[in-house]
Amino acid sequence: MNDEANPDGVYGGGGTYGGGAPGSGGSGGPTPAPAPGDGAATRRPAAYDADYIVVGSGAGGGTVAARLAEAGFQVLLLEAGGDPRTSIGSTPQTPGVNSLPDDYDVPAFHALSTENDGIRWDFFVRHYDDQAVQARDPKLTREADGQPVNGVLYPRAGTLGGCTAHNAMILVYPHNADWNQLADLTGDPSWRAEKMRDYFERIEHCDYRPEERALSKVGANPSRHGWSGWLHTEKAVPGAAIRNRDLRTTIIESVKAALKSPALAVTDADRRARFDSALDPNDWRVVSEDAIGLRYTPLTTKDHHRVGSRERVLDVNRRHPDKLKIELHALATRVLFDDQQRAIGVEYLSGQRLYQAHPRPSTVPGERKQVFAAREVILAGGAFNTPQLLMLSGIGPRADVASHGIPVRVDLPGVGRNLQDRYELAVVNRMNFDAWESLAGATFTRDDPQYRNWAKGGDGVYKTNGALLSVVARSSPAAFSPDLFLYAVIGRFQGYFPGYSSLVAQHPNCLTWVVLKAHTNNTAGRVTLRSANPLERPEISFRYFEEGNDARGDDLTAAAAGVALARTLAAGLRKEGLIAREEIPGDDVPDERLTEFVHDQAWGHHASCTCRIGRREDGGVLSSDFRVHGVDGLRVVDASVFPRIPGFFLVSAVYMVGEKAADVIATAAKQATPLGPIRPFGR
Repeated sequence: MNDEANPDGVYGGGGTYGGGAPGSGGSGGPTPAPAPGDGAATRRPAAYDADYIVVGSGAGGGTVAARLAEAGFQVLLLEAGGDPRTSIGSTPQTPGVNSLPDDYDVPAFHALSTENDGIRWDFFVRHYDDQAVQARDPKLTREADGQPVNGVLYPRAGTLGGCTAHNAMILVYPHNADWNQLADLTGDPSWRAEKMRDYFERIEHCDYRPEERALSKVGANPSRHGWSGWLHTEKAVPGAAIRNRDLRTTIIESVKAALKSPALAVTDADRRARFDSALDPNDWRVVSEDAIGLRYTPLTTKDHHRVGSRERVLDVNRRHPDKLKIELHALATRVLFDDQQRAIGVEYLSGQRLYQAHPRPSTVPGERKQVFAAREVILAGGAFNTPQLLMLSGIGPRADVASHGIPVRVDLPGVGRNLQDRYELAVVNRMNFDAWESLAGATFTRDDPQYRNWAKGGDGVYKTNGALLSVVARSSPAAFSPDLFLYAVIGRFQGYFPGYSSLVAQHPNCLTWVVLKAHTNNTAGRVTLRSANPLERPEISFRYFEEGNDARGDDLTAAAAGVALARTLAAGLRKEGLIAREEIPGDDVPDERLTEFVHDQAWGHHASCTCRIGRREDGGVLSSDFRVHGVDGLRVVDASVFPRIPGFFLVSAVYMVGEKAADVIATAAKQATPLGPIRPFGR
């Protein structure tokens, strides 16, 4: 069975994936490793392939590539995977049965998309280096696909659109303090929150605030939403949820509990912002007031189908095929430099399923190719793969790089350090009935009535990501910004492990409160090379809690406070007799033991900060304009650039960074001369 159907004329300006025959191969061992580079300079070519080469098509890379192409530059976008809507893959729920593009398109199938073997990359990370401590997490996986992994599943997406192809589509704006701290750190006022909001407005096409849209047409935009951007956002609260008695009661009782909770002692400013925003977390008035309280969760969907950076780059490719070329199945292995320490290109392997994070890595070697940029190379592989690619190219901590036989080009100790994430927990309740009415008969396949309703544009549960409502709170009065985000999901979700995505269909009578602890203090995580083999996954350790550098233990205390709040939010349902029992943490776990529960079972899914902006002498990797210290012609534009992890949900900040980077790069190009002539695409 082929991994992908190839729609002629869409990619690469001529209908091929990556300019060469992709590797096919079966499910055996991995592709043999190419030899590491010898560190020697690469001779400049007579003609170049593009102005800019962008590695990675996610929220950062896809965004910057598309905008630079629209600005008139010739951009080559390299993506290691294929197109999620034309790929073929199955999930543990229905093995051997192709469930794409549905797993990509249907909002309610987002968990399945993370385990679809047509688009997924599996990383297994350590929360703790100490094996005895790590073993207390029930999500620890010792072996996967016949290989020892000894870590916790961390789903990534090796496909066009990157992790925007499998995330839960939640778009929640960062806090203003996140941007202002970055401006203070760099001394660069262009990072100020007031200015960064302009990028959000440029990106967004808000489809859920009609009254605010009407105001914008007469010159007023107090919500500061974007109305004509490329990323559609919608609110998905199906009418069926309101009509169903159990769901309606769940919403009402949760709201009552939230409003009575001391942890949500709302101020007059909170009430005013809530009234003005109509529970919209992205309304500028809510953001400006750091308001707490009830919210809904906007989704990046159009007509209740997933959208993201995939749709963005394909749209620009269709409109400007002479400016944006997309090379699929192109796994970058190193950055090429000339004898003046300037990045001039990228070496990559062309072929399918080459990276060992793929659940079925190819046994057929990829075809080695080199492409050259007349202006700059932009890395956007994300918090794991960007530092890996830098170290493979000789840029990183000297001892780590040299230990794998890689010649050190730049000793840059911050590469791969400063790894950060949220802490997430789940409070799972078993309801006192067999199934939510809206999930009765649901199999989360195209064969159930809910799917047929969604496919017809109906008002059913599949147009949502499962979230009913959310609550924004502070874990303590001392928190400088709201640091807890809780959302109620009709289904069972308890973190990531192989097969987790099947739980929703298997348990249609659960209610999960997901607790997200933001603004974490721990910055001690790290990404390091396992070897010089670019096909091999790096070592990843987040070094939670006592292994990290949160000396006072504030993260642990705050996350436990979030779990306690989730219990409070469910209290009314218990009184109504709708909850049969709490299964996680469990009725036998008192609040006094919640820190133990958090310590052993927390997880995350917003890895970031591994190539942070900051001074080189302070451990920084990038200048405030995204340039890599110590070399020329190389920038990073993805989740790894942040010194501290921003907001609640990372993707909104990364989209904004992509837009800002495009402005910065295009402005700099006016003062620079390309290295040489550029071959037009298609020749």
